[in-house]
Amino acid sequence: MNIQETLIFFIFLLLGTFSLIAAIFNFDWYFNTQGASLFIKWFGRSGARLFYALLGLALLFCGIAGLLSST
Repeated sequence: MNIQETLIFFIFLLLGTFSLIAAIFNFDWYFNTQGASLFIKWFGRSGARLFYALLGLALLFCGIAGLLSST
């Protein structure tokens, strides 16, 4: 695995962790953004939190799977 692939997998881990923590702690500054407001409009605040938690878990899984598969 080259350094670019490793960096991408670590970015996945970072973004996944960030999204999951924001969803768990219900940060207003995170959910008051223009991007999140679309999901709040579609699913409500609780649904948007669930969406971002699942997105975070998916990113974490991809990052871990990518790092483990290349070793």
